[in-house]
Order: sequence, then C-alpha cells, then structure tokens
Amino acid sequence: MNPKKTARYAAAVLVVPALLFTAACGSDSQDDDTLKSGLVGKVSGKFGTEPKIEVSKGAKAADKIVVEDVSTGDGAGVKKGDIVRLDFAGNIKELGSTWAQRQNADPKAPRAQAVQEIGEQGQMLPTKVADALVGHKVGSRVQVEGTAEAIVGEQLNPQSGIKPSDPLVWVVDIVNAKKVDKKAEVKGAQAASEAGMPEVKAAPQKAATITIPKGEKAPKDLREQVLIKGDGAEVKAGEGLVVQYTGAKWEDGKKFDSSWDHGGASAFPIGVGGVISGWDKGLVGKHVGDRVLLTIPPNQAYGADPTNQLAKNNLVFVVDILGTV
Repeated sequence: MNPKKTARYAAAVLVVPALLFTAACGSDSQDDDTLKSGLVGKVSGKFGTEPKIEVSKGAKAADKIVVEDVSTGDGAGVKKGDIVRLDFAGNIKELGSTWAQRQNADPKAPRAQAVQEIGEQGQMLPTKVADALVGHKVGSRVQVEGTAEAIVGEQLNPQSGIKPSDPLVWVVDIVNAKKVDKKAEVKGAQAASEAGMPEVKAAPQKAATITIPKGEKAPKDLREQVLIKGDGAEVKAGEGLVVQYTGAKWEDGKKFDSSWDHGGASAFPIGVGGVISGWDKGLVGKHVGDRVLLTIPPNQAYGADPTNQLAKNNLVFVVDILGTV
C-alpha cells in the first residue's frame, strides 16, 4: 500500500482494476508495434496548452499504434527506463486528461500531471502509449493513436460502449524526463530521532527498520524530521518526486510497504493531491538528498477512505528524496 492515492483519471475502457491500465496493455518492442503514418486525429493547440482533438465520424484508425510529433521540442530524447512528467488528453472523456480541473482543487495550486516510468505499467496512460514516446524529445507534443484493440486489447471493458475498432487518440506533452538509478539511496550521517519519534535504521539496499517508541502515543498532528540533510534542489509542488520509501503502522510497528519491495525507486506527483496529504505537506520544501521521517495521522493519510485497510492507522514513513522530474 504505497502513498499514492487511487488513480484520479477515468479509464473506463479497461477491465478491473477499473482505474488502472494493466500490464496487458504493455509492449516489449516499440518498433514492432508503432507506425508513423495514417493519423486520423486532427490536433490543434500549442505545447503547454490544452489540445483540441477532432476525429471525423466513421474514421478508421490503424490496427497498429501510430505515433508522430505534433511539434518537436529541443530536449533530450526519452529512453526506456526514464521517469517522465507528462500532460495528456484523449479524444474521448474515458481516456482522461491532466488538463481537467480536479474537484475542490485550489485554482492557484499547480495542476497535477502524470508521472510514469517508461517501460513499466502506469496508472495514467496505457503502457503502450507511454512506450511510444521513446525517442521523442522533451518539449515535444506527441500524438499517439490506434484502434482500441491495438492499444487496449483484451483489457477493453465491454461495458464501456467502446468497440475494438474505435479510434483512440492521445495527445501527450513531454514536460520532463530523467533517468533514475532504481537502487539509489541517500548518503550521509543520520541524526538521532527526536523525542517521541520512531527510531530508524536504514541498512543499504533494504527497507528501513522503523521502531515505534514504547509507551508513546502517536502524534495528533503531522510531524516531520530531516534525518539526513541533502544539498540538492528544493522540492516544489507540481514536480515528480523520485524516492525510496518505507512505511510502517504506528500501532504495531509493522512494515506495510516499501519501494525496495517493488524493485527500487518510485516516482509520484507531489504537492498536487496525487499522494496522501501528509506526503504533500511533509515533503514539499525539502531538498534532494534529504532523508525525511514523517509521522502522519489518519486524517492526513487514508482516513478519508473507509475501504482502505490503513484508514484508521497512524502511519510512519522514512523517505529518501533522490530527485525530481
């Protein structure tokens, strides 16, 4: 159970899990699955602004994925394994959009963008759509399209009303991309935990060991402590945050999740409601290279979601901030 909330963008074309694009949407070879001609979607609008996508009634999309730059940026080319920060929109609402204003969102706050690792299953874009960005440059607006069968395949939800031959069009703005060492971790002398805070032992290349202080009640409010102080850039709301993390329950001290259990470094949008609020509040303003200890009460964790098994728990996280995207 990681700090990311349930995916915010609709993906009703998919079978259970309803809001996730599953690994079955992936592709091992971009070259075999993509073409560069036969676009049916007409796209207007500049990079960094919400695109308008038009598809003529009765238009027939290619039965393989088609990818082409609408406009080409001057940044580095995206590579497999990169973590990318993206804006996207689809030709039908079921495909979602990062341009949509979230309900009750602060209009002055940064807009939430997608953060996804190329080559891995994502929660915002189908894996095949994200993989089609390989070779395209940061700063580019890229059009990716194909039939529902070509992109979604067996994961197409028959209750969505979308037919396998229907054209699906995504317009993706590549905002940033960065290669990340999945085994990276913060280095430096670690400070002792403050009074009333859990003790942390972080062995190399392993989930941290978190020991809850005996006889101490969980703090009623968010508490945070920088255990190792880094000298990197300040973390800003709206960025993609790359971290190693371990989470434990205050109530019994048991670990419930760690990035080390899932192949290493993970990335999340930060400061925009894409993770639990204790992360948004506790990590924005910290620095790359910091190791941060957070104790988070239920109302800033999963307390608002009664279906979550951690809804009533006070949570403790140790977070190594490796970088931003």
